[in-house]
Amino acid sequence: MADSKLEILAGALVVVAALGFVAYAGQSAGLGSGGDRYDLRASFRSIQGVSLGSDVKLAGVKVGALTGLKLNPDTYMADATISLDKSIQLPSDSAILISSEGLLGGNYIELQPGGMPDVLKPGEEIEDTQGAVSLISLLMKFVSNKADPASAPAAKTP
Repeated sequence: MADSKLEILAGALVVVAALGFVAYAGQSAGLGSGGDRYDLRASFRSIQGVSLGSDVKLAGVKVGALTGLKLNPDTYMADATISLDKSIQLPSDSAILISSEGLLGGNYIELQPGGMPDVLKPGEEIEDTQGAVSLISLLMKFVSNKADPASAPAAKTP
């Protein structure tokens, strides 16, 4: 009898710990329902390398998360929704881009504030976007330019 009570208690502790981890993960990803956040929208040509819950950073500091992502059937662009901390008030001419943490690191969304005095209001769209740049396609362009003698600069003859 004492063994079954101990097993029930241990099982309850495991369930409580698991719920705590789930709540923490949701809050860290910006999926919580806190009133201290607001949403902005942006459309990207390519959003490769990021997914729901990816970090949104400003000056290297996490200030939000990617909370929505869908393909726009009219423009064939990726429509993204980001959730930002209410204390971050972005100028209306701010830019948003997909950045890489390095060759082996993951991608994240970077905000670059503009200089206009008016700020983006909740639900508005960031117009200036730059999608993900594929490292493989850049390397292929570099290799193909090196292999093509016509693209090499002409040698000067004296």
